[in-house]
Amino acid sequence: MKDTSRVARLAAQISLLLVLLATSCFLMLRSYLGDPEQNFNEGAIQQVVAKGPVTIGKVGWQLDSMTVYTRLVDAKGKQISVLRPAGAVIIVAQVRVTPLDGLRLEDGGFLCGTSLRDDRGNIWAPTNAFDFPVPTTCSDDDHPMVRNKANKLAQIFVVPQEAVPHLQGLLVTNRDDYERFLITL
Repeated sequence: MKDTSRVARLAAQISLLLVLLATSCFLMLRSYLGDPEQNFNEGAIQQVVAKGPVTIGKVGWQLDSMTVYTRLVDAKGKQISVLRPAGAVIIVAQVRVTPLDGLRLEDGGFLCGTSLRDDRGNIWAPTNAFDFPVPTTCSDDDHPMVRNKANKLAQIFVVPQEAVPHLQGLLVTNRDDYERFLITL
């Protein structure tokens, strides 16, 4: 083999290696280099926090517990009706929510929401459970939120029983700053 063909082949191999290296670096750093709104819309999680407390927007969040139930009861022991398909369980996430100074409270509450996430990327929205002993929304007329004080809140989710070992925690979003936090136990 001639020296010039060896040099050309070596140059081609090095060029290919550099292209592959640059592509892999770009793909790894794309979520940090891209548009924050686009990253948010693609589901990027900016921060993972163990239990909390974490301040998201003007609200403090702390996850106290996540418990599995097959049925829920109210304070009098009467069963609470929750739509639950066969093979599904109820997850009650107990959180403490602290509305901070600067947050607009209307009628003793504000809009807030969480989602439940597992390690497979599945996300569940909370369900309504009227008559639950702990408030289930941040705008409950019977239990108004108190500013700068931790308020108990229960987020209720219906998930397949096989997903329970894979549950990671609660997703809380701040759409104003395109942030998504995962609060784990």
